[in-house]
Amino acid sequence: MNSSATTVNTRGIFELLRDDLAAIEQEFGRDTVSSVSVITEIGEYLREGGGKRLRPALLLLAAKLMEYRGTGAVRLGAVVEIIHTATLVHDDIIDDARTRRGRPSANTRWGNSKCVLAGDWLYMQAFKIAVQERNFRVLDLLIALTQQMVEGELLQMEKLGRPITMDEHLDLIYRKTACLFATCTELGGVLGGATEAQSRALGSYGRNVGMAFQIVDDVLDLTASEEVLGKPVASDLREGKATMAVIHSMERCIPAERQLIEKVLQERAFNGVNHTDVLEVLSRYRSLEYATSQATEYAQAATRELQSFPDNEFKRALLWVPQFVVARQK
Repeated sequence: MNSSATTVNTRGIFELLRDDLAAIEQEFGRDTVSSVSVITEIGEYLREGGGKRLRPALLLLAAKLMEYRGTGAVRLGAVVEIIHTATLVHDDIIDDARTRRGRPSANTRWGNSKCVLAGDWLYMQAFKIAVQERNFRVLDLLIALTQQMVEGELLQMEKLGRPITMDEHLDLIYRKTACLFATCTELGGVLGGATEAQSRALGSYGRNVGMAFQIVDDVLDLTASEEVLGKPVASDLREGKATMAVIHSMERCIPAERQLIEKVLQERAFNGVNHTDVLEVLSRYRSLEYATSQATEYAQAATRELQSFPDNEFKRALLWVPQFVVARQK
């Protein structure tokens, strides 16, 4: 897919959701104000850091696909973005990350202790807002989501610094990323009164988009420049995380090559091993191409989940999102 087509479609989706996304941004700003000033400062800093706002956009599109007209989609769009932001705060502390989206991470500016508590506050604030929907299905989805993400973080910590199987990796991707995408699209369906089958299809769509998104993210971590990423290249390897392309190579390479990658994972640093050395191994086994092809398969699976829904501009936007996810460069 060429970049000009991506630009046109991005603009088209933004126009489609412009007012609602602006309302979510305002809601996010209001909802992260506390009587304790440091929470407000951290919340505002994180909101200004931006991001693609892809998750609330998916919630909005799913709700509009189901012809939902109320204000709940904006409210829950802010909720999922606040939850996403809280997970990023905690992730950066756990990973000892120094940068996020080209700026100092919150923990670099305010320290770990304050940021842990700010992240906790953000989680609780998200649930406080969600309660306003007076909908137990909404709360069930959000509680299951946060439990999955916390479990995913703990599982990842147990596996850091060592090789993992592809199945273990896919489980981690689901828990840490794809379940949030799935919850967003399912929440949109709940608001619009989706049937059980429609709700299942929307959730599966979101899950597949999330899987594709994370696999592409992991490939870009290995191949993009620091300027584009806004953080150091190969951060995953430096943090002891084996991602899909790395696992693919380690399952196929000779012992000397495997030891080279294991050394980086165990030491969580490129000591005597260059980033290019690892890329050469991945290139030898076409592991980056394999990961990209898997992302494409998930993207295609996502589009198939929408077949039973009536055709309208919101369905067309949802059909375009998986293409965007796979084609993106950062």
